Amino acid sequence: MIFKPFMREGFIPLPVAFISTISNQGIRNIAPYSCIMPVLRPLDLMCVASAKKRDTLVNIRENREFVINLPGTDFTDKVIPTAKFSKPEVDEFKEAGLEEKPSEVIKAPGIAGCYAWMECELYKEYEEEQYVLIMGKVLRLEVADEFLSPDGSLDVRKAKPLMMTGSKKGMHFNTVSDIDQFEPFSAMFPDNKDALASKYNH
Repeated sequence: MIFKPFMREGFIPLPVAFISTISNQGIRNIAPYSCIMPVLRPLDLMCVASAKKRDTLVNIRENREFVINLPGTDFTDKVIPTAKFSKPEVDEFKEAGLEEKPSEVIKAPGIAGCYAWMECELYKEYEEEQYVLIMGKVLRLEVADEFLSPDGSLDVRKAKPLMMTGSKKGMHFNTVSDIDQFEPFSAMFPDNKDALASKYNH
């Protein structure tokens, strides 16, 4: 079956992340984003694609900071309340019934109850006629201990990362499952040595 090209998100499971920001007037804002991705391993950059008329974008441009909050499936009912249009003076934490998690290195708060938080500063933006690519530099990455495996990796069975696929009529929410298969990065290199291994040393 052939589909229209713009329906590509229907066949790529996408993460659902909540981006929290704060305005110059101190108003807290939350918006869900799925067009979000890390920029190459092991860089500390995240790329977010945004429509141009978003309070999130205005706040990021004003304060040059934001939090990428990674929720589990128990946040599914918070997607629409935070996606709906709200006036800039509306506190969306209160509107959506969410509690804030104070950030450590930036002023914008995170969202309590998520499994991970990335405190970011604006690194660069690329503006086109219909969209803006926001490049954020991750200043602090925190993951709740209860969602970590003994080796420090994410236990997806516990975290249940909130994801979605699109369709003609809307969003189908889902999550990921572990298939219990592991391959080291070093397997991709001819000498079986990960050229980036030293970057992971504490």
